This record gives sequence, structure tokens and C-alpha cells, in this order.
Amino acid sequence: MLKKMIPALEWMHHYKKSDLSGDLSAGLIVAVMLIPQGMAYAMLAGLPPVVGLYASTIPLIIYALFGTSRQLAVGPVAMVSLLVLTGVSTVAEPGTNEYISLTLLLMLMVGVIQFLMGILRLGFLVNFLSHAVISGFMTAAAIIIGISQLNDFIGVDLEADHALMQVWEAMMRITEINPVTLGIGIGSIGLLILFKKYVRKIPGPIVVVAVSILIVSQLNLERLGLSILGDIPQGLPEFSIPAFSIDAVIALLPMALTISFVGFMESIAMGKSLAAKEKYKIDPNKELVGLGLANVGGSFFSAYPVTGGFSRSAVNFESGARTPLASIITAVLILLTLLFFTGFFYYLPHAVLAAIIMVAVYGLIDIKEAKHLFKIRSVDGWTWVVTFAATLVIGIEQSILIGVAFSLIIFIARSAYPHIAELGYLPQKNVFRNIKRYPEAEVDPQIMIFRVDASLYFANMTFLENKLQERIAEKPDIKWIILDFSGVNAIDAGAIHSLEEIMESWRQGDIKFLLAGVKGPVMDLLKKAEWDDKYGEQFQYVSVEDALRGIGK
Repeated sequence: MLKKMIPALEWMHHYKKSDLSGDLSAGLIVAVMLIPQGMAYAMLAGLPPVVGLYASTIPLIIYALFGTSRQLAVGPVAMVSLLVLTGVSTVAEPGTNEYISLTLLLMLMVGVIQFLMGILRLGFLVNFLSHAVISGFMTAAAIIIGISQLNDFIGVDLEADHALMQVWEAMMRITEINPVTLGIGIGSIGLLILFKKYVRKIPGPIVVVAVSILIVSQLNLERLGLSILGDIPQGLPEFSIPAFSIDAVIALLPMALTISFVGFMESIAMGKSLAAKEKYKIDPNKELVGLGLANVGGSFFSAYPVTGGFSRSAVNFESGARTPLASIITAVLILLTLLFFTGFFYYLPHAVLAAIIMVAVYGLIDIKEAKHLFKIRSVDGWTWVVTFAATLVIGIEQSILIGVAFSLIIFIARSAYPHIAELGYLPQKNVFRNIKRYPEAEVDPQIMIFRVDASLYFANMTFLENKLQERIAEKPDIKWIILDFSGVNAIDAGAIHSLEEIMESWRQGDIKFLLAGVKGPVMDLLKKAEWDDKYGEQFQYVSVEDALRGIGK
């Protein structure tokens, strides 16, 4: 029982010495990667850099104890950082004590929401965020994140709020760009790309950080207007209780829900991918509990919302991580950094952190996915476009709702027009097939066989009736209509009532309906509607062939 509540007890009990070297290696490499990333993402979220380090400690340990993925690297990520900035900045000024306090409350709310979703087994709700919506949202958000770093990248304090307007303002103020800042930023991007492509075994961000600190400290480049981090508080995060107020909770609730869903989607996608490679399963609901507890715990130690990251998880896996012990080692190393090495980052330029974010989010831009969706099914491609455009033009918070609403409208519209096929007989193969796809299929002028390939409910019965009317009008000798229900998984009361009206209406025209292949759950509802008394054997044929035998064909 205890092992089910705390998954770590399972892997700890069966821990192998042979796994230790891989966990140590992965823990060290991810820590080296996470230190500059954590500080960069905290700044993206409108928080002091040290908060990113705080978010890379306690939450990692808690997730390692309660999560079910063995290689998922939890911590600050760019997407959630942008959502934090978007949500909290509407209530307080970024960087202020009030802003930090509200961020802690937001983290607590995200944790509670995810924990309750896990306990109540509501992980299926994220299925309403379709792949097209998530891909479109992430691509646009990645562009917004990259643009948001222009301030630090070019050394100009841009005043525009909207991402597209920031680009325009940067172009208009091109003469104000600090050449030293821009040079450091471009050089950092170049090095990061170089290491990412050709020297993957060495974490590029830490090399860029070390080189930039050395250059800036030796040449005193801060005197030329280069912005640097300066003093970073030393010591472990202190325990505190997030300030709570009803007004703040109401104001932050929409963003807390958004972060809960988006964060979990990002985490579970990567977690499932890694689990498939290692041939083990992860439990989505337990993942929600693990992430929820990580966020709840982090909110008491000056952190901000965390989730599983794509790039760090991939590095963690490739570096040899075998168990969550790798994440615990990462957290311990960052705690040691907070205790003894924060002074090392005094001369770290903001432009370097901006470059790290830009390179990290570039991988989230997925235009190829839009082309792929249009190729397979254009409506999914348009869902991607609508979500992308809404995110880029309207805003982060509203765009997901717009994407989900568009997806649901498409789903409802599609369900209102189900696929219906008229069947004919292929004697050489002894099967019934769609006569549009198999024109050579044989049909009987007195018998029409209709296969319905969708669940029936009140909204799509008119479509079915219209299709029947069209075909009956074209075939005046029809005496029998066989409805193949093998593709009907569900039916509601409204559809049953409509079906009865259709059957009664055409019976007056000497046309009799038979139902074949009715599945158990649908059959149960038809019997509750007293079809045994109304229609007898008419709806109980097990197959089309059985119905034809009943007719005498």
C-alpha cells in the first residue's frame, strides 16, 4: 500500500549498484545545464534569477519520490515561465515583493489543482487539448518568448507590450542598440548552436556562461553599458507560507488552470516517450499527483511553477539516468551551488541568459507539424493555424481556450455529419463493401444496405434521414432497408425516438427496416425503449448476412 502511495519506495528497494554511475553522470550534467537555464527562465517569468535555482531544488526531490517516470527532469521551463509572467503581471508589477508573493500562491494553486486531478483520476481531461492546439500554441508561444528577450539581447528598454509591436519598436530604435550587449548575445547563440550540433556531450549553456563571465570580469564590459546579474543571494531557500487571499485566488485561477494543463501535457508527452524507450509504463494520474506535490512543496520554499522539460529530460536520458536518483543528485548539486557558488555568477550578462532562452525555445517552433497536419487532414491544420494566430495576436491566456473551442466546434460539426455508406456485395470475396469505393459491388434493387460509422444522437439523425430519403428517391423499387449498426457504439434517447419516427414513416410506404450488427450497449437501450414489443426480431439480426436470410435472400 505504501509503495503505491510513494513510488520511490519501489525503485529504492530494487536499486542496482550498476545504475549508480549513470545516475551520478546524468545528475551532474543536468545540474550544470539547469543552473543557467533556471536563472534564465526565472527572469523570463519576471522573477529574480535565484528563484530559478530555488525551483530546481525541493520540487525535484519531491517529484523523484512521488513521480512514476524514471528519467523525466522536472524544473523551470520556458513555456510555464511565460505563462507565469502573463498571468501574474496583470495583478502586480514584475520583480516586486507582491509579484513574488503572488507567484508563490500561483505555484500552490497549480500544485493543488494537479494533485486533486490525480487523486480524482481526471487525467483524461487533458485529452481535450488536441495535438494541433498544443503544437500551434507552443510554436506561437516560443516566438513570443524569443521576442520577449529582445530587451536584454540588444540592451534597449523596449516599452511595447505586444510581441509584434516589440519587434517594430526594436527596428525603429536600431540606433540605440548597445553593440557590446548585441555582440555578447550573438556570440552566445553561436556557441550554443555549435555545442548543440557538434559537442553534445558538453553542456553548451555552462560553457557560454563560464566564458562570458571570464570575458566580462577581465575586460570590465559592464562599464560599456552591458547589463550583468550582480549580487545573487547566497543560502538555501527559506520556508514560508504563501500569502492567501480570495481576490488573488480568483484573479490567478484562469492561469493556474492553464499552467496545470499545459505543464502536465508537456510533462506527460516527454514522460511517455522516455518510458516507451525503456519499456515501462507511467501512470498519468500518479504523474499528476507527483507534479502536484512538487509544486505544492516548492511554493513553501520560494520557488515558482515547475514541470517536466523536453530538453533536460532528453539530456538526462542520454546521459545515462536509470532512476529518479539522478534528479535528487541534480537538486543536491544546485543546493551546494546556492550555499557556496552564487558569487561566481556576479558578472554573468543578461544577454547570455537571453541567448540561452532563445536557443532553447527555438526547438519548440514546429512549422513542419502544420504542413503535416494539412497534408493528412486540413481541418486539423486549420486548428493549428487558428491557435497559432490567436496566441500571437490575441494573447497567451485566451489562445488555448480559442483553440479548444475551435476543436470542439469541429468535433461537433463532424459528429453531426457521420460517415454513412451504402453497401454492395462482392461475391468473389464474400464481403459487403461501400459501393462508392467498389463500384463493381452487386446491389439488389429491392434491398438497400446502409452502414452507419458513428454513434447516433439527436443532432445527427436529421442527416441520416436526409441520406435515406435521397437514396430511396433514386431507387423506387425499395422494399427493405437494412441498417448495419456494427459501427454504432452508442445511441441516445433522442436518436432512438427519431429512428422510430423514420421507421414508422417509411412503413406507410411499404418499406420495412431491419437492424443488423447492433452492439450490446446499443441493444440494451433499444430494449429499454420496448423495441422487443414494437419490432420483434427486426433489430436483432447479428449481421447483414443474417438480415438477408431473414428477408429470404
